Order: sequence, then C-alpha cells, then structure tokens
Amino acid sequence: MAKSRVSPSFAALCSAVLLLALSGNSSAAAQQTQQPAQPQDQTAPAAGGPGADTGVIAVPKKKEKEDAPPPAPATPKVTNPEGLSNYSLRVEVPEVTVDVGVLLEKTGQFVPGLKPTNFRVYENGVEQKVIGFKRVEAPITALLLCEFASTNYNFVYDMRNAAWAFAQQLRPQDYVAMMTFDLRTQIVTDFTQDKRQLYNAINSMIIPGFSERNLFDALYEAEDRLSRIEGRKYIILIASGRDTFSKITLDKIMQKVKNTPDVSIYAVSTGGAIRAITEGGPGWNQQLRDLDYLQADNQMKTFAKMTGGMWFSPRFVGEMPDIFGDINNAIRSKYELVYHPSDAKQDGTYRKLRVELVDDEGQPLRMQDEKHKPLKYDIIARDGYKARQEVE
Repeated sequence: MAKSRVSPSFAALCSAVLLLALSGNSSAAAQQTQQPAQPQDQTAPAAGGPGADTGVIAVPKKKEKEDAPPPAPATPKVTNPEGLSNYSLRVEVPEVTVDVGVLLEKTGQFVPGLKPTNFRVYENGVEQKVIGFKRVEAPITALLLCEFASTNYNFVYDMRNAAWAFAQQLRPQDYVAMMTFDLRTQIVTDFTQDKRQLYNAINSMIIPGFSERNLFDALYEAEDRLSRIEGRKYIILIASGRDTFSKITLDKIMQKVKNTPDVSIYAVSTGGAIRAITEGGPGWNQQLRDLDYLQADNQMKTFAKMTGGMWFSPRFVGEMPDIFGDINNAIRSKYELVYHPSDAKQDGTYRKLRVELVDDEGQPLRMQDEKHKPLKYDIIARDGYKARQEVE
C-alpha cells in the first residue's frame, strides 16, 4: 500500500496559523484578566448644575420653602352690655369758605402779598379761627344778564357797549353764557368758551320786543340756574335797575340772592349819560323818574354788596374798559379763607360775615404808596351765608 507524503512547506504554514490563533486567544484572556469592567457611576450630579458626559440628567434646583408668615392676631370680641344694641357715631364738622378781594379804592387794583395773620373773620360778631388760606386766580364761570327792552335806545346802546367790553376781557379757559330780559327772559347763548358766539349774540340784539323790564324775575331765574352748577359763579348784571312788571317782589329776590351760595353779582347800571342830562328837570313826572332811578341804583348796589361783588354807574363809553378791567381783577384774584364756625349747629339760619384787615400788632391795616401817602382800600366779601339745614 503506498504511503502519502506531505509537503514540508505546507506543514510549516499550518504550524504558523495554529500558533497565531493560540497567541490571540491568550492575549484576549489576559486583557480580560488585567482590566476588569468598571461599574457605571450612578451618583446624580449636584442639583442645579451640569454633571458628567454620561449619567443622570441634572435637574433645576428647587426653591426652598419660604417661612410661612405668622398668623394674624385674633380680632378681639367685644360684648355689649345686656340690652344694648350696636350703634355708630358720625360727626360732621361744617366748613365755611370765604372769598375776599382787597382792592385799592382809587385804582381798583388787587392788593397782593397779604398774609393769613392780616385777616380776621367774624361770624355773627364772633371771631373765627382761620385754618386755611391761599390766593386764588383761576378761570371764571359767568352769566351775562342784560336788559334788552324798548324804552330808550340809549340804554340799549350802553348795554351793548358794556357787554362788548366784558367779552374782550375773557380768557380762553372761561365759561360764559348770555341771557337777556324784557317782559320775559331769553337764553341767547349757553355756556361756551368760544368768544365768537358771545360776540355774535351781542351783535344780534338790535330791536327789542317789549318795553317792560322784569328785573326781579330775570335775576331769580338766573340765580336758580346757576345754583345747579358747582363752584364759584358770577352774574354780570347790565341793566337800568328798574323793575316794572315782575311777579317776584323785592323781598323775595333779596332772600333768593342771600340764600344762593357761591354766586357773586357785579352790577353795571345803564343810561348814565341820558340821566345826567335830564336829571333835576322841571315837572312832577321828571321828579318821579329821578326817584325811580335812585331806587334802581340802590337795588343794583345792594345786589352787588350782598354777594361780595361791585357796582358801577358809568356815564361814558370810555369808562367801560377800565370798569371791566377792575371786575376782571376782582373776579380772578382773591384770597380764600377757610374756617370751622364756632357755632356748628346746622339749623338753616343766616350767619352774618365781616372781614377785617389788621397789621402784626392787631391794629387796622394801613397802606401807603411810594411817597408814603395813605391808600384807601375796599374789602370785597359776602356779607353772610345760610347754614345747612340738618335733615332729621
């Protein structure tokens, strides 16, 4: 039987492959023996910050719980005596505001620079303690009340000139309305800040309708309308002052003027030029007419004085700008005094007011010009007010 022979080169190749395989297995076993697997880090990273590349994801840091506020103290329980029910007490302290104008008698200029200690206020003859003081200069709310009757065109001419002079003194922030009267009243224009409307209303008054002059009725209606408006109001009354056919008597209109708060009347009498020419003429009728106009002047002056206003009786058109300049200064520039009345009763009675000016020593205040000549001045203020009526 013949024997097979193996080539020496093939046997050497098989031996080399076998040795290579054995050396690979031994090196792998040695690596497993020398480098044991490290366990994975399970520790969480610090809260609020980044951790390692591998591991649990970092979570935002939670806010620590704030300390709870202490509990509010328990409300004390008050037990009323047996048979006594709960009740509430309310006390109202009345407060009176007085607007005071101080004007030089000769020029009508407002006197600035006065102090609270220069003023003394008396209510029914009792001095009051002033707790509030300031100078006021503000826009005005005024009603122009004009007599427009067909008696004599000179009166209409004076009225138109006076109303025009007043309109020229107005400022953009002022509110003004216009109402005329003869036998009845008529609202020509409602409250407006547009001076052109007022100019047009004045220019429209050319031919009056009636000769009657119901002054008392018209003034009563004007006071009633203004009483519904809050704040300080003014009536610029331009009329002859005579009344011929009113349903309201003089006593009633005087009472209405006294009891209407926060309304001052500035009166301008018309017909001064024609009166100066005809006054004192012969004849019984002329004498009666002179007496009627004297009474009319007294009524106009009283309306103004009672409300802290002023009265003028011009004769020439050239006097109008100065007159309404004085009215403008008196209306806009005033001292405001506030006090709590010593008589706090709310009984609806009328309280008389009187304002005086004193110096630092308590003596009557004396004023001088630059040449040390004495200056006379007028104190413009209401002569009283009506206390509130307590509602039972």
